[in-house]
This record gives sequence, structure tokens and C-alpha cells, in this order.
Amino acid sequence: MTGASKPRPPKSLKARAVGYLARREYARTELRDKLLATGAAPAEVDPVLDALAAQGYLSDERYAHALVRQKHGGYSKHSIAQALKARGVAGEVVTEALAGADADDAATLVALWRRRFGRAPADDRERARQVRFLQSRGFGLSAILRLLRDPPADGE
Repeated sequence: MTGASKPRPPKSLKARAVGYLARREYARTELRDKLLATGAAPAEVDPVLDALAAQGYLSDERYAHALVRQKHGGYSKHSIAQALKARGVAGEVVTEALAGADADDAATLVALWRRRFGRAPADDRERARQVRFLQSRGFGLSAILRLLRDPPADGE
């Protein structure tokens, strides 16, 4: 027999869940949806997730802190909070994770603008491009326009 191998038995639901968690953190709702998409029944998935949470493998708090660390400096607090809530993380967990980060939206906006653009827009087209980018990162239009109206000097 050359090259013929027996097919592997299908992975258990818990093994699949642990495999996903080995790659990155997941929110409980996000991992539940991923497991349900493989054809598993909700009655099978929920006990597995409960066991993983009890063992410390699955934690919405840890996931929230990881996402805040990842997006801090490039997105507004509001944008980060919306991303967490969209993934099923509870409001109090979101608030705690954001409180743990020393994120100041005004300072983040200026730092992001400097990294990305570094100079005031030369014309209306460039201004619109900068506004769109900064809005896509969750910053408010009034704060963006205030920044572009009076951009900070390099030393500020």
C-alpha cells in the first residue's frame, strides 16, 4: 500500500472548539456561532462551551481585553465597544475592558491622523478622504473637522 491512509475519524466538538481557541481568543457567542455552523446542535454546543469556560479556556473578559489591546490606538472607544457588542460581549464586560485601557479619543485621533496623513489636507478631495478614513475608525465628525480646521504642529 503506497500512500493510502485511513481516513481520520471526525474531531469531537470539544476538540474543534479547543482548536479554534488555540489559534486566537473568541467571545462565547462568536465561538458558539462558529460551532453551530459546522452542523452541531445547540444542545451539544452549550455544555461544551460551559465546560471550556469553567476550565478557563473560554473567557469573554479575556477576549474583550485582547480586542481592546489590538484596536487601541487605531480606533475610537466607541468603535471598539460596538465591535465587542456585535460579537456578543456583555455591556459591563465591555465597559470594564475599555476602562482598563488608557485610551483618550482626542489623543488617539491626533496620533492616528499623524501616522496616516501627517499634514493638513491640500484640497477638498484630500479633506474628504481624511474625513472618511477617520470616520471609518469610529471618530465623530465634529472632532475630525476640529482637528482638520486647526491641525497640530509636529511638536504638539
